[in-house]
Amino acid sequence: MASQPEAKHQEMESLHQFIQQIMPACQLWFLDGKNNDGKIISNPNIGYGAYTIKYADGSSKEFYQVGLSANTTGISVYIMGIKDKTYLAQTYGKQLGKATVTGYCIKFKTLKDIHLDAVEAAIRYGVKDSAN
Repeated sequence: MASQPEAKHQEMESLHQFIQQIMPACQLWFLDGKNNDGKIISNPNIGYGAYTIKYADGSSKEFYQVGLSANTTGISVYIMGIKDKTYLAQTYGKQLGKATVTGYCIKFKTLKDIHLDAVEAAIRYGVKDSAN
């Protein structure tokens, strides 16, 4: 977060605290965006909580339930493990405000563009769904 411009840094810090209020005893993850070979594959991100990803080949790994990342145009909140990839956009898309919503990501330019109550509802749903 510290490497971001001041305005984005403050918004990231606010979101970090917001997510920790929703998930107060969660495991924290700090990922630098690099794979095992040191190649950059994503933006650095902070993760909250834990769930087990199960792959089609039968393998699995532990990963975070909710993620927070800065991107070139704003901020992304990732809600991992939602089984229905259309649910997030269909249920919360219009309530969120000026955000792009995919199967697991809420992307927006600035906090003033979104409704945090809808983000909170989406996070709470995702944490519950990924725990089942």
